[in-house]
Amino acid sequence: MNISLMDHIKSIQKETRFSGTVFAKQGANELAECSFGFANRADQIKNEPGTRYGIASGCKIFTAVAICKLVEEGKLSFHTKLRECLDISFPEFDENITIHHLLTHTSGIPDYFDEEVMDDFEELWIKKPMYHMRCLEDFLPFFQHARMKFTPGEKFQYNNAGFIVLGLIVEKVSGSIFTDYVQKHIFDKAGMKESGYFALDSLPGKTAIGYIDYGDGSWKTNMYSLPVKGGSDGGAFVTAKDMGRFWQALMTNELLSDTLTKELLTPHIHEEGDDFYGYGVWIKKKDDIIFKYHLMGYDPGVSFHSSYCPKIDAQLVVCANVSKGAYAMMNKIEEQLMKL
Repeated sequence: MNISLMDHIKSIQKETRFSGTVFAKQGANELAECSFGFANRADQIKNEPGTRYGIASGCKIFTAVAICKLVEEGKLSFHTKLRECLDISFPEFDENITIHHLLTHTSGIPDYFDEEVMDDFEELWIKKPMYHMRCLEDFLPFFQHARMKFTPGEKFQYNNAGFIVLGLIVEKVSGSIFTDYVQKHIFDKAGMKESGYFALDSLPGKTAIGYIDYGDGSWKTNMYSLPVKGGSDGGAFVTAKDMGRFWQALMTNELLSDTLTKELLTPHIHEEGDDFYGYGVWIKKKDDIIFKYHLMGYDPGVSFHSSYCPKIDAQLVVCANVSKGAYAMMNKIEEQLMKL
């Protein structure tokens, strides 16, 4: 374990009051694994390296891998149109929407959380309580009959509903519940034994409760702020080391063939500057060379960042059970890793 890196992490934690777990690895060497804060504040149960954390949209890559697996098996193609593989009615949707459009946030379909209309994620649950949100179909009333935002392929616009639709496609084509499919074909294959899609009202042991902090020092849990169970757009729980196992399995073609892994990691869409998007994964370039593949996820009481830097064969996982903190921690650790 790298002492200077550990000291650096502790210094960052002191500055930001980070609550969560950090895991860093280069090649076969673990550089750091440390935890801070409480998984349960009321009972003063500390976060530990084996603590499970919600990762919000960080798990969109699991959905993308699931789709790529079905492509690999010849059951879909990236050019398959939505209307060809799903028999759910979307009366206002463009007939030319493809799997590729959905994976790259370029489909133009309406999102269930429209940031142009709503400021607070909790507004979603006024008409339909979050405790009813237990499967993918439960999200359909939020966007199924809404109008398109733009023509498919016209531009990139981050979209959770698109990944809900991808999850429904996985269920239709595979005949399995989405979360069961991911468990069997991704978590189990990668050795992610502690990870899963757990319901907020029946969390297993060693799972961090998410906390929403206020300026006056008060706080509340995120139990009434999120769908009770996650799915294809976000909401899985992982340990930091399990997320490291995912990167290892992905990069060594244990989850997909070399061809499909490269397709997943191709910079398909240019967002802005040096930022690109593959299939379910962000990609950052430096001097026109891929610097890192990275994932991020934010929900009330959740912040998550994870990256793999191919040039130095390094993976970094930062899981936090608070609404912010993972980004600052990851950036500063990446700076330090480049110096090692």
